[in-house]
Amino acid sequence: MARRSALSIRIVEGRNLPAKDITGSSDPYCIVKIDDEAIIRTATVWKTLSPFWGEEYELQLQPGFHSISIYVMDEDALSRDDIIGKVCITRDMLAEHPKGKGKSDWGVPGGPHLPPFGQAGPEGFPNDPFMGIPPFPTGYSGWMSLSEVDPDEEVQGEIHLRVQVLGSQGSRRLLCSVLEARDLARKDRNGASDPFVRLRYNGKTQESTVVKKSCYPRWNETFEFELAEPAGEKLCVEVWDWDLVGRNDFLGKVSPKPFQCCRGPAQLHTQPSPAFPSQVVFSIQGLEAAGQEEGWFRLWPDKSKPTENERRGSLGSLQLQVKLRDETVLPSHCYQPLVQLLCQEVKLGRQDGQVHLITLLDETTTAECRQEVAINLVKLFLGQGLVKEFLDLLFELELAKPCEPNTLFRSNSLASKSMESFLKVTGMPYLHFVLGPTITRVFEEKKYVELDPGKVEIKDVGCSGLHRVQTEGEVIEQGRQHLQSYLGELLDAIVRSAPACPPLIRAAFRQLFQRVGERFPQHQHAKFVAVTSFLCLRFFSPAVMTPKLFQLRDAHADARTSRTLLLLAKAIQLVGNMEPAAGRAKETWLSPLLPALQQGTARMRDFITRLVGTEEDKGEEEGEGRPLGPSPAVVKEGLLLVHKTRGKGPLLAAAAGKKLHFCLTGEALGFGKSPSAERIGAIALGDILAAEKVEEKSFGSSHVMQVVYTAPGGQQETAYLQCKCVNELNQWLSALRKVCGNNPRVLRSYHPGVFRGDKWSCCHQRDRTGLGCDRTRHGVTLQDWSDPLDPTVEAQRLFHHLQGLRGTLREKYWELLEPEDAQNGPRGEDAPLPEGLSRLFAVLGDLESCHRRAQPPEPPAPALLQLQT
Repeated sequence: MARRSALSIRIVEGRNLPAKDITGSSDPYCIVKIDDEAIIRTATVWKTLSPFWGEEYELQLQPGFHSISIYVMDEDALSRDDIIGKVCITRDMLAEHPKGKGKSDWGVPGGPHLPPFGQAGPEGFPNDPFMGIPPFPTGYSGWMSLSEVDPDEEVQGEIHLRVQVLGSQGSRRLLCSVLEARDLARKDRNGASDPFVRLRYNGKTQESTVVKKSCYPRWNETFEFELAEPAGEKLCVEVWDWDLVGRNDFLGKVSPKPFQCCRGPAQLHTQPSPAFPSQVVFSIQGLEAAGQEEGWFRLWPDKSKPTENERRGSLGSLQLQVKLRDETVLPSHCYQPLVQLLCQEVKLGRQDGQVHLITLLDETTTAECRQEVAINLVKLFLGQGLVKEFLDLLFELELAKPCEPNTLFRSNSLASKSMESFLKVTGMPYLHFVLGPTITRVFEEKKYVELDPGKVEIKDVGCSGLHRVQTEGEVIEQGRQHLQSYLGELLDAIVRSAPACPPLIRAAFRQLFQRVGERFPQHQHAKFVAVTSFLCLRFFSPAVMTPKLFQLRDAHADARTSRTLLLLAKAIQLVGNMEPAAGRAKETWLSPLLPALQQGTARMRDFITRLVGTEEDKGEEEGEGRPLGPSPAVVKEGLLLVHKTRGKGPLLAAAAGKKLHFCLTGEALGFGKSPSAERIGAIALGDILAAEKVEEKSFGSSHVMQVVYTAPGGQQETAYLQCKCVNELNQWLSALRKVCGNNPRVLRSYHPGVFRGDKWSCCHQRDRTGLGCDRTRHGVTLQDWSDPLDPTVEAQRLFHHLQGLRGTLREKYWELLEPEDAQNGPRGEDAPLPEGLSRLFAVLGDLESCHRRAQPPEPPAPALLQLQT
């Protein structure tokens, strides 16, 4: 059984951002931090105050994460990037909006304002009684105003405290031991801090020693206070960064509530407070009985002096879609009855006069959930080797409805969403193979392409060789030639790609082609349009329009290139519609491109004929009907700089200071001088113990990762590898953590610094083999279309979805039943249901019982406990 948190973030766009450059504009991008750790960097949108990103990410996180911070930055080439503003979302804020719905905007006039950072929001959505998690994903969708970044609020990390009460009534003493801290904020230019602890209680202040140049300090100091009678004072623990010149920097505080004497066993109560974001109430009697209690406390900003943010709203706003799902995944055998039931329903197929379970699922799933449900179903049946049969069933059910041949699969039905998801899961390498060269050419050439007379800008073209400004007609003709060249190259790539198309995709399109041909025998044109409606309109065209979102490019296109891509995507759509004249009727300025579109339509028709041809290769016949196992293909590859450091293992000793090509597969992390060169060495996945980030001060870069592994001699070694950006860093970390997730020897702690001289640079510990000073983050990963299939997770998510539809499924069944059959039988709770639906309800009930039994009992509350909100 595993508990995990899945976070989906979509950064849509910004508006009314302030100008940070002397040109009166900005070059904005976003940094997403989870608990103050940078995870994502969006692409930069150049020269705009209203940027559009449209980037979406899904992450797997540790269940105990606290908050999401999104910083909007202005990129500068010659100086440090400027901070425009930020938004911060805590778990409590997400819990206010079940299913990710928001009635109005946070921080926007007319909408609810975000509570101050660190304070708990209103009471969240009630927890599920048997799973201990919200019954639906929680989240928010809407606009949020950016707030100014206050250095005193940029705190992070945790501190380890031990508290005990000594003495008898009337002469009791409170002892607070400050042991260590981890992941403190970096306040100095050297990438570290000089932290010390200040404790205040009952009018008395004491301070610890200063630990120089460390964000992972160890004090092991004990402070004694006379316990106030009655015990109504507050113990305040603050962490500061000592500075020789200027004022000390605030690093965070821990503010327990007043000590209270109470009878009976130790009790713990937590509640939000406008002054103190995190509070702990503990019993003196319980503490005396336990002798001592200790724990890790999260550091918070100082909110004892609330200040009004006068600039809220003047820094612009950000449109976000954030959704959080806390889920408990049971062992795989628990989901076998549900998986077997769904597989049997798919194999059974459509039967006349009966309401199919897939039809009920399509009709009862809301539009906002249909995409997610489609992805879960596609991945589940891919793992079972039945995705072709599942898609065929969807096609058959969709075509059984009243429909027109010219509008097939244009709606967002479950069939359309499932086929679209199937193409993305199985066809991304094919997409890159077909579109990659043309997209690269468009980005590199930056040609001015415009066919609309109302948008032609003569000044963008310049002068001809005779120093004569070109006319509007000449500009349009030149643009037509460029666009026709791009379109011709792209169509050539598509037509030649039939043999390279994955067999499973070809089989799905063959089924669709045949089903539509049987449904509309008088409209043979319809079966070609059905295929191109998915391949061109839902796969190729969106990727051409926004290549960044399909990993075809690392950055967004500038205005000129974006317009060229838009026109090229529109041309692909017209070719996919198989009726170019219809598109010309809507936009007459496309008429210069009509001959090329007509030729492209004929070529596309020939391509579809070959794509769905009846001849099938042997490999396809052997592969269909079998579950997809782990792919032996490359998981991740690229050039990485090997850093030189003392104590490095023999595998990379000769490569220090050089760039090597690293290749991660399902068996090992290999490396060589180039992709085509012979491999120098490799680290088996079973020997990798951890993949973590390295402190910036260690090598002067924040994009360095460490791979801790067991060398052939049995000793533990570390390779320090530098990536080119934060996104590449987190992609490598995610890939390594996924393929090594089942390694039983993974470390639980590590050192984020390096061992230089006679000590670790992070915590100054002198034992090179000692326990790490920070915890590893094996569960933090970025999700990708190429991730290995996990049928257990997909089954859990489908169970969660179906569990919330039990009543709706019953009602929809009677609604869809034939009228004469529906009138002959009762419709109450005791009314007989078809075998498939009855078995589904029984399976859901059994899974509910499994979740109840798996829910661990709540442990008794200690006298002192870390509170993480």
